[in-house]
Amino acid sequence: MTPGSLNALRRERELTALAGGERVDLVVVGGGVTGTGIALDAAARGLSVALVEAYDLAYGTSRWSSKLVHGGLRYLAKGDLALAHESAVERGILMTRTAPHLTRAIPQLFPLYRKTSRGQQAFIMTGLVAGDGLRRAAGTRASVLPRPRSIPAAEALALAPGLTPQGLRGALLAYDGALTDDARLVVSLARTAASRGAKILTKFEALRLDAESVLARDRLTGQEIEIRTRQVINATGVWAGELAESVRLRPSRGSHLILASGAARIGATSVNVPVPGENNRFVFLLPQPDGRVFVGVTDEPIDGAVPRVPSVPESDVDFLLEVASTAFTRPLTRADVAGSFAGLRPLVEGGGRSADLSRKHAVVTGADGVLTVVGGKLTTYRKMAEDAVDTALKRSGLLAGPSTTSRLPLLGATPRDRLSIVDAPARLVAKYGTEAPRVAALGEVDPELGLPLFDGTEISAAEVVWAVRHEGALDVEDVLERRTRLGLVTPDAEAARARVRELVGKSLAGLS
Repeated sequence: MTPGSLNALRRERELTALAGGERVDLVVVGGGVTGTGIALDAAARGLSVALVEAYDLAYGTSRWSSKLVHGGLRYLAKGDLALAHESAVERGILMTRTAPHLTRAIPQLFPLYRKTSRGQQAFIMTGLVAGDGLRRAAGTRASVLPRPRSIPAAEALALAPGLTPQGLRGALLAYDGALTDDARLVVSLARTAASRGAKILTKFEALRLDAESVLARDRLTGQEIEIRTRQVINATGVWAGELAESVRLRPSRGSHLILASGAARIGATSVNVPVPGENNRFVFLLPQPDGRVFVGVTDEPIDGAVPRVPSVPESDVDFLLEVASTAFTRPLTRADVAGSFAGLRPLVEGGGRSADLSRKHAVVTGADGVLTVVGGKLTTYRKMAEDAVDTALKRSGLLAGPSTTSRLPLLGATPRDRLSIVDAPARLVAKYGTEAPRVAALGEVDPELGLPLFDGTEISAAEVVWAVRHEGALDVEDVLERRTRLGLVTPDAEAARARVRELVGKSLAGLS
């Protein structure tokens, strides 16, 4: 078993150690991108860390993102140069050092029609050029993210054949970063932290916090354990207020639709369609590696209790289909929708529309001494983690050096130009990087594991076994919803469920 392997056996041993009174330097509550980022930053500095998560890695907001690694263009348009620059820097780190294997450059098409005013065209192009300036300032080379340019209508239609050609004058073409899978980034962060000694404990629910202890319950056995520590960090995102009464957030819902393969006919290029009446807001169509297309995103405030798994309201479905259809020959309908999902942004409370609230993050010290990370976004998770650990060091008196995560590759990472020579199928390399040959080898040793889970998917039984042995999956839902993402489309999840249940059972038994 490798040091970065997460599984039921390791979990049992680490819970036993904590129940026996082992004290750690830092306890992180929350297993999303922020919490796992904090665990990695702290462990990489030599601190002892325990991360507790009530459900599973990436259970909350971190699996419901648009799966984009933004360069900060939206923040630049709002005049927030510092946040835009921070976003561009973090995008570059993620794409070139931290996780080249989990990221890719994605072309973004802004179609220009006769109804598009010259002023609006100039506004968009000015923003794209400014965004390219941020790329250069961040030190990201054009070989990673090419420069924006204008293209003729014929080239635009070649890139996205589904666009309506009537009145098409041309398009603007730019590039941004995209993730293969946001949940996989979280799993990789957790495993890399584990390789540095961090205890990553899922299905372990925090019941009560103070600055130097966490009372948590094992949701598999019911056992309650009090973990002693030097500092507690609450990184539970939109649910932070449930554990820290002083925290005031204003969650915002971002809804997405999943279109069936071939419905939009956009190839490998994303398409940005302007929202009528808005100067700097678009509905995007984002192609996925499996041929499906994500359509997003809304930005609506959430009132009342925060749901664990948010749903997409009918009004959001209508809005996204209506706006997206304005640029396509064949209007998109509900018959094209294979699935949907919504994420909740943990925005810091403020006035105005949720779409206008800042995506800046903050580390807040509560009256009980617990540190809570609020705000932020997926792209800047690493900087959020660095700031949180810096604050923890100052408050607790722990001694450790500066953050090293800006130059620390995640497990499976290798320079982008070396990914093509990894001896495994490209689909596996995009998910596992340099670990892909080990996943593929499971299917070579046992041909049954090399077979797809069901007709119509490329995901193999070997990937389920790998998820249980090395990625911390403890049950069927962990595999379907967060390790393979088959749960995004209900018929896919149901087609795979019986086989996944069998594989999970055998793999768990094999660990004991």
